[in-house]
Amino acid sequence: MTDDVLLVLEETEEAMQQAIGHLEHEFSKIRAGKASPTMLHGIKVEFYGTMTPIEQTSNINTPDPRQIIVQPFDKSTIHEIEKAILNANLGFNPSNEGELIRINVPPLTEERRHDLVKQAKHVAEDTKVGVRNDRRKANDEIKKLEKDGLAEDEAKRAMDEIQKLTDKYIAKIDELLELKEKDILTV
Repeated sequence: MTDDVLLVLEETEEAMQQAIGHLEHEFSKIRAGKASPTMLHGIKVEFYGTMTPIEQTSNINTPDPRQIIVQPFDKSTIHEIEKAILNANLGFNPSNEGELIRINVPPLTEERRHDLVKQAKHVAEDTKVGVRNDRRKANDEIKKLEKDGLAEDEAKRAMDEIQKLTDKYIAKIDELLELKEKDILTV
């Protein structure tokens, strides 16, 4: 295979790996019943006029499986942090205790578990679309290389490799989804 084809294959695999990384990150935000500091990832707090990730404004701990404790580095920002948690619409009711914010994580109802499974499936499907877009982009690159003189059989081989990569990553997404579903539905 030519250097150009190998480069396209490398870039495609890297993009697909990033899609898997993104999926794992999104799955970590979907709670499966027990409290975890990652539940608050993605929340932005207005911190001295700048929107800042909550984990850069506070210590976030889970003393037990039903509680999250948020201890602001600067006590004067506690109301902004509380407001950001409420606005994130995660279904939490934070309790401001002056020095820290206590969040009791309610146990999941059966209905809520099924909603979370739907959410996980949606995230997985979006990731599959991303992987397929990476495949299309790579195939377009190969076609362009073919127009610029790449041998037809070489182009065909490259597209077969791209399809194998796509199949591999789609299977990985399905596997991760299955694990997440089990995790959510396990009481």
